[in-house]
Amino acid sequence: MIYLDHNATSPLRPEAAAAVARALEIGGNPSSVHAMGRAARTVIENARETVAAFAGAAPGEVIFTSGGAESNALALRGAVLSATETGEPVTRLFVQGTAHDSVRAVAASLAETVPGLHVSEIAVDANGRVDQRKFRAQLTNGGGRSLVSLMSVNNETGVFEDIGSLAKLIRDEGNALIHVDGVSSGYCPIAFREWDADYLSISAHKLGGPQGTGALIVKDGAPLAPLIDGFQEMRRRGGTENVSGIAGFGAAVRTLQANREEEVARVKAVRDSFEKTVVNLGAIVFAKDAERAPNTTCFAIPGLSAETALMALDLDGICVSSGAACSSGKVGRSHVLKAMGVPDDLARCALRVSFGWNSTQEDADACIASLEKLLARISARKAA
Repeated sequence: MIYLDHNATSPLRPEAAAAVARALEIGGNPSSVHAMGRAARTVIENARETVAAFAGAAPGEVIFTSGGAESNALALRGAVLSATETGEPVTRLFVQGTAHDSVRAVAASLAETVPGLHVSEIAVDANGRVDQRKFRAQLTNGGGRSLVSLMSVNNETGVFEDIGSLAKLIRDEGNALIHVDGVSSGYCPIAFREWDADYLSISAHKLGGPQGTGALIVKDGAPLAPLIDGFQEMRRRGGTENVSGIAGFGAAVRTLQANREEEVARVKAVRDSFEKTVVNLGAIVFAKDAERAPNTTCFAIPGLSAETALMALDLDGICVSSGAACSSGKVGRSHVLKAMGVPDDLARCALRVSFGWNSTQEDADACIASLEKLLARISARKAA
């Protein structure tokens, strides 16, 4: 199998697998005071320091969770509920038009259950980046406290957002809390402190760590009501910590950081070579001229449906994904491409190829060969 779907999940790095195995052997509960408990606690705190450094935060700001979806839910729901309880309620929630479905789902739920909360979609341009002129107008049109959820790197297109500039705009326009979904930002800079964000979501399995582990970074003093009550994770996320998962998370981050420059350059070279070749096959690359993550390309070959391409590639042992969500075995239109103004017919042809730490040029070439074979077969069928 050739795996080119790292934005969905990146295979476990050997260093992370080894760390998970070592942590499983410890066996203690990190809340216990005996030797085995203290050993487990040491694993967690070492990982906390590693993740904090990676995100540009302080260790005390890191709350370990089960992954990106929980981190997003904890940030949005926890901020809204806590602010309401403390007497300064959030009255407006702004969500980027290209936001991940986990953010969109929480926003929709909050709109239905929190009285007085108005949810608005942040407009994006043709590249999927926030339209700052329109967004400024949205911020100034109304009062009260706002919560703004931004996406640093889009999981479908790889487009990299200017979080620092947006945060300044938000702060200048009034009283607001800022959440950043950084789950797909492994190969792009993450700077929690410099961004002046209040909340930042990240996930282990997007970096080559284990699935089921993530973190929410919370600025000191930012309101946050727990979704799960308990004394663990500074009373902000109850339940015994996933020691082995957290150990793997820390190991994946350390490995990425130690080899970051070399890995990013190698992955980008493979992506760029692939993209150049697929364009020669007639593909249109979405947000081609925008700043993007170095591992991601989202493209469409007009007339070649994503469903047909995915099945053909899969039969050739190549794993990629559509730029759209899959439901009941059918490929639907991507809300990301819709927000970018991509026509329906082209959006239905969207494919996402995302490379990672174990990707090679040979993998990219095999994907191209499979697409060429499919296109030749379709051409021959039309000619007949």
